[in-house]
Amino acid sequence: MGPTGPTGPADPEPNGHNGHDHGSGPRTGRSQLGTWLLVGVALVALIVLEHDHLAFLLGILIFIAALLISVMLHELGHFLTAKKFHMRVTQFFIGFGTTLWSTFRGETEYGVKALWLGGFVKISGMTSMEDVDVADEPRSFRAKPGWQRIIVLSAGSFMHFVFALLLLFVVAFAIGQANPDSNLVSSIAPCVPDSVHALDSANPCTSGNLGKSPAEVAGMRAGDRIVSVAGRPVGSWNQLRAALAREPVGKTIPIVVRRGGHSVTLQVKLAKVPGRAVPYLGVEPAVVYQRSGFVSSWGYSGDQFAGILTSSASALGKLPAALPDLFAKNRSSTAAGQVSSVVGVGEVTGDVVQAALPWQAKVSVVLLLIASLNIFVGAFNLLPLLPLDGGHLAVVIFERLRAWFNRLRGRPDPGLVDIQRLVPVSLVVFAVLVGLSTLLIAADIFNPVHLQI
Repeated sequence: MGPTGPTGPADPEPNGHNGHDHGSGPRTGRSQLGTWLLVGVALVALIVLEHDHLAFLLGILIFIAALLISVMLHELGHFLTAKKFHMRVTQFFIGFGTTLWSTFRGETEYGVKALWLGGFVKISGMTSMEDVDVADEPRSFRAKPGWQRIIVLSAGSFMHFVFALLLLFVVAFAIGQANPDSNLVSSIAPCVPDSVHALDSANPCTSGNLGKSPAEVAGMRAGDRIVSVAGRPVGSWNQLRAALAREPVGKTIPIVVRRGGHSVTLQVKLAKVPGRAVPYLGVEPAVVYQRSGFVSSWGYSGDQFAGILTSSASALGKLPAALPDLFAKNRSSTAAGQVSSVVGVGEVTGDVVQAALPWQAKVSVVLLLIASLNIFVGAFNLLPLLPLDGGHLAVVIFERLRAWFNRLRGRPDPGLVDIQRLVPVSLVVFAVLVGLSTLLIAADIFNPVHLQI
């Protein structure tokens, strides 16, 4: 997502403060219409070319939509707090480059630009270098108290964090966490494998077998919930295995299942798979998604947030060592397989949506990916590096600490930091960020890491 917020790249077009008529309404014109038509043609062409992989394409589009929402929330954080403190906000844009659409509401121009790689909010007087009309100076960013400036600069990352926490809460509260230890049957094995090796293979019945499975013979069905084995209650897969282990092979025993809201008793003759200690029934457990309560869901959200934040810091720390392997054939098995650009995350989202998984698994993984991206971007944007928000935060904090020390020593407040001295550092950091982003995007395009499902 890159450096966004009030420190985003300057708009190459004139803003409302420099001559636009605030009452002009939405922009129209041949260039904007042509750009929208180009976007539409590209989207249609993509759908035609990827008609055999529409689920993958849907995943990509879901990720793009989530990315745009994240950008909007980031900028909305800066925008709302700046407005709250009566700062002069002249622009609120999604994207960079050519303006596709814009409109004025009061003194602020709202709009969408062609390159949806970020966004920006333009606040008057962000630095000491910016020229501001004398009449507008009291409402400039630099004229406001330090604590207000800190809140405005932090608000973008704060919105990322809140969005991530809400997504994680939805995973636990509305979708549920996967629990494979269930007594619900997902499938019935057609045969009794002739060895443990065959049982553990992908196709246990192809190399020879010992006849139909006990579950198949007894008429057990996918969707049955096994509630007892030979009179012993069963509430989980582990309990089912323990109950079967106590029964002899070849003996017919009653197994009670719940089917369509009714209890059905089946007479089952357990079989023996050579080399396996537990008698063989021939069923596979279904993964059940168990929802958490309201309070425990927030606990899950907090725990996951902390875990993702820690893993994000770890991945960032491994980035220098991962760079040499970005284009290696075995990238997925190296540290380079753990770092990715937004392109890579989008591809993984497409893989998840296209995979043959339960809808709960798909939604959970997609939400976790989006939450992880927001946590990483929110934390990364707080790093004390210009032109990131964290760099501007560091400048404001330095100004206030310097003013405090001068006040203790009976000296006047030196005022704003001469940001012009930091421009070379800012340009170097920006160049490094652009270079790393380009490298990661290239690696994800030409040497992608696909999710193995």
